[in-house]
Amino acid sequence: MIHHPVLDQLAKSGVRLGLERVRSFLAFLDEPNKAYPAVHIGGTNGKGSTVAFVTQILIDSGYRVGTNYSPHLEAVNERIQINGIPLDDPNLLEAIEGHDKLRWEWAHQQRLTGVPLTYFEFVTTLAMAAFAHRGVDVAVFEVGMGGRLDATNLVSPVVTAVTSISLDHTEALGDTVAKIAAEKAGIFKRGIPVVMGPMPTNAREVIEKHGAALGCKVVKPGREMTREYRQGMWTLRGPSGSLRDLKLGLEGDHQGSNALVALGIAHQLRQSGFHIPDSAIRSGLENAYIPGRIERLAPGLVADGCHNEAGAKALARWLDAQPRPSNRIALLGVSHNRDPNVILKPLLPHIDEVVTVRCNHPKMSDPTAVAIALEDLDVLLAEGGDIDEILPEVYREADETLVVGSLFLAGAARSIVRNGGIAGIEPGQGPAEDADDGDVDQGEGAEQQA
Repeated sequence: MIHHPVLDQLAKSGVRLGLERVRSFLAFLDEPNKAYPAVHIGGTNGKGSTVAFVTQILIDSGYRVGTNYSPHLEAVNERIQINGIPLDDPNLLEAIEGHDKLRWEWAHQQRLTGVPLTYFEFVTTLAMAAFAHRGVDVAVFEVGMGGRLDATNLVSPVVTAVTSISLDHTEALGDTVAKIAAEKAGIFKRGIPVVMGPMPTNAREVIEKHGAALGCKVVKPGREMTREYRQGMWTLRGPSGSLRDLKLGLEGDHQGSNALVALGIAHQLRQSGFHIPDSAIRSGLENAYIPGRIERLAPGLVADGCHNEAGAKALARWLDAQPRPSNRIALLGVSHNRDPNVILKPLLPHIDEVVTVRCNHPKMSDPTAVAIALEDLDVLLAEGGDIDEILPEVYREADETLVVGSLFLAGAARSIVRNGGIAGIEPGQGPAEDADDGDVDQGEGAEQQA
């Protein structure tokens, strides 16, 4: 589902951090957020990949798993998944319309004016209610932004995690890694274990301090969690054992850190009574999938949603390990609050030309403005336009094409490939996910059902 009038209207409401509106609405729905145990995963980079690893581990362990991703790349269905399968359009349509009716009943009861709930709050609470109604055994939630004031922070976790900390969303979260770490640590709950990934010392100290203050066991890289990469294979050592000769389902050396966090989460889930065999951990890490993260969409076409410096550096390390084609062109598009220089500079040694593009998303910057911002860089630079037109042209010209700078842009590239918009690639030949056609009733009375 690409568009829906309710979601299109809510998208104009912007971002409003805070939990009181969501808490009140969830109480009106009889608290579907408390109907199942949750795994709550935050961090600057890597949280989506870690969610994918944990989801697959739980599925392979035999559990019915709800997964809430943010953001989506192509369609909002991606945000609400059961056992790794997004809700299909008919069920999502019914869920949205029922949830919208309940939203206005709640708003009338509370005498609220204006737009009750933001887009993110609406979709997050929709996921919470859908998971409760569909009887999931466990749900995995990806934090949207920050943590402390994020709408996902009303789940009932049995384990929380912070994958990484670096400068991002500084206008909302703070201008130092310590301040950002404090916001991320806002998802910690008293006595609930915390798993953390590698991060700067000052961020780690904040995470450990917040965990200690709440009596949380903090599992961190070091003696109890290590990773090693040799000749394309990983060795991961966690609190409950080691995994050797592991080939991760997601590409890039940074995924070793995310997999290590997932291994730590699996251990803590075991401690909480979940039955998670070693075989499920291995298969989960080897078969996990999430779109737009160093994803090979077709021969000679790679999309990566790197949108900050840390993400760009991870992609650059991956490129450094790949054969260097004679002509590699990057299509770069960024959201309006991103500095394209920060994203592009780590990639410069690996590319021959940059073409600035945009996709049909309201947050995307104008390609002309992006090109002007990059004028001082020593790279062959061309001002492009819409990716729908530019990608097929560049794909014909380049030995390898990279689509970088935004998850929205990566999603647009996936759609172009899937719909046969590139000569030589048949429609449907690109990546695709199945949809869940199971029944989801979020209509009248759904608050009692949840």
